[in-house]
Amino acid sequence: MSKENTGKRILIFNVNWLGDVLFSSAAIRNIRRNYPASYIACVIPSRCYPILKDNPYLDEVIIFDEKDRHKGMLAKLNFVSLLKSKKFDTVFLLHRSFSRALICRLAGINQRIGHLTRKRAFLLTKKIIPPKKDSLHRIDYYLDVIEKAGLRIEDRYPDFFFSPLDETYVDNFLIRNSVGPDSFVVALNPGGNWMPKRWPKDYWAQLADKLIKEMKAKVIITGSASDLELANQVKGAMKEAPLVACGVFNIKQLGALAKRADLFITADTGPLHIANAVGAKKIIAIFGPTSKEVTGPYPSANVIVLQKDTGCPIPCYKVDCRDNRCMKAITPEDVLAEARKIKKT
Repeated sequence: MSKENTGKRILIFNVNWLGDVLFSSAAIRNIRRNYPASYIACVIPSRCYPILKDNPYLDEVIIFDEKDRHKGMLAKLNFVSLLKSKKFDTVFLLHRSFSRALICRLAGINQRIGHLTRKRAFLLTKKIIPPKKDSLHRIDYYLDVIEKAGLRIEDRYPDFFFSPLDETYVDNFLIRNSVGPDSFVVALNPGGNWMPKRWPKDYWAQLADKLIKEMKAKVIITGSASDLELANQVKGAMKEAPLVACGVFNIKQLGALAKRADLFITADTGPLHIANAVGAKKIIAIFGPTSKEVTGPYPSANVIVLQKDTGCPIPCYKVDCRDNRCMKAITPEDVLAEARKIKKT
């Protein structure tokens, strides 16, 4: 008998950002442990789909793009009909939005569990008192919903899965670009979803030059196709020649590259947490406006977090900050000093 006909039918309405969806994977895994025979589906935006693709704890991943294909009222009503047809009886709302709670109510999901907000209180059947803002790591924030709903929590680390084909793709890329098995491979991730978290382009260029010249590193600049212009600007400011791989790897392949690399250097962004989730050998994480206690890598055994006190409150959500002094305070030499220590070990 399939899961379609046994146990509960559970929906997880997830959050919107790559890193946060990755953090939520701990909640997904623990929900599955509590309901091993149930049918469990998860709703995410299409850009986050690769984070949960092939996740063994889910039976289905459902796409909801509120600002794209589901932007209009008719599209939202069609989405409600879709959820209704799947006959879910319980939903864990990891997202705090009113609209998602309303969608689940209209879809006839009887048990609606999520953090209490004033606007959606009447839509929740189990109202979880939220923790104080930024008092918990994001992993624990999502686990808080299910733990206070009475579920057993066994662990709190993120999951990310890729296939042997992804590893082969990376291996072939390295072979084509004359990166041998004994090379000291350093992946740089200069992008980020908002500007205040980005390290200056000229800092990346200075660091990459020194990694190549002084440490004989094979430097690979990673990112999506949208980061290609940024990567080329970094390369254009360099004297040495890095490999630019923006748009070359999908997210799964990026995970495989991060595991293969000897060192992964990045700011606080989704690829940081992917690299950490796959067990990258060593990571240097450059933090400025965000808090490592809230969105830092976990577990942190292989991660060096660089952050300096510049007098600004942390976390800071000033997305239009023109100063960026918290990121500028961390110099290429600061990062290089840590890289030297890693190369020696």
